[in-house]
Amino acid sequence: METAAPPHELATKIKALQASIERVIKGKSEVVEMATVALLAQGHLLIEDVPGVGKTTLAHALARSFDCTFQRIQFTSDLLPSDLTGSSIFNQLDHQFEFRKGPLFANVVLADEINRTTPKTQSALLEAMSEGKVTIENKTHELPQPFVVIATQNPIEHHGTYPLPESQLDRFLMRLQMGYPSRADEKQILRSHISYDTADHLTPVISAKEVQEAQKLIEKVEVEEVLLDYLMTLVEATRKSEFLTLGVSPRGAMALYQAAQARAFSQERYYCTPDDFKRLAVPVFSHRVIVSTKYSSPLQSSEESDAIIQGLIEEVEVPL
Repeated sequence: METAAPPHELATKIKALQASIERVIKGKSEVVEMATVALLAQGHLLIEDVPGVGKTTLAHALARSFDCTFQRIQFTSDLLPSDLTGSSIFNQLDHQFEFRKGPLFANVVLADEINRTTPKTQSALLEAMSEGKVTIENKTHELPQPFVVIATQNPIEHHGTYPLPESQLDRFLMRLQMGYPSRADEKQILRSHISYDTADHLTPVISAKEVQEAQKLIEKVEVEEVLLDYLMTLVEATRKSEFLTLGVSPRGAMALYQAAQARAFSQERYYCTPDDFKRLAVPVFSHRVIVSTKYSSPLQSSEESDAIIQGLIEEVEVPL
């Protein structure tokens, strides 16, 4: 098996990217690693947790740590699709319509509180997230590359929110929970006087071109046949589980495949290991399944699907 390491310079830049984010996001190295993996795997990220734990800050820190364009969209109930994609404006000087780009035309787009806007506006993201382009008035506009959407939502508020449909959830590579910091980490945050709401002091450590180079190299990371069988066994377990009415789709299987390749690359490996799949299965799979009503509460929570996926991982034999 080929075990060559990724180009040293790119590997160093990726580690520097993670270290830069961790200057602001204290004690959440696994969350930071997953966010980096999502970027390298050309995937989108859904961060679901209570207010004040650093969801928005993580997106800011990621954008500030590599040289890219960044836009934040605060989703509200009166937001229109054109507020995201842009629209054609009549120029009275030239006597013709010209296209004014919306905030989706950025490398990193923070969709803050995405579940507070209507399904019509949420659907405006679908083409952008899956195709990397938007169609306005029968004309297609390419989005800048790399392109990643980082969406946040509050899982405990249901008044005035619109749950994301399965078709849109499936476009997110991963769903993460930030969680509260440990006592020691929170004391460090308070002592250092670093605001949990800003990443403005960070400077870029990697360019957009270098991120694209890494994304191309990740496609060459080797996945042995035995690991592909392991992946398919995990996928089939979700489809056969009595606890789930909807298992993982082929898109979900591809998402875990690509995420495992990205994690291996970020750890300076050109080959995947079983641990890459085990560590990523919950964040990649849990939002793509539906828990059976016999085993769930009236308002399904992410913890329920997380626990079921984790249980399936423990039941499936890991290849040596």
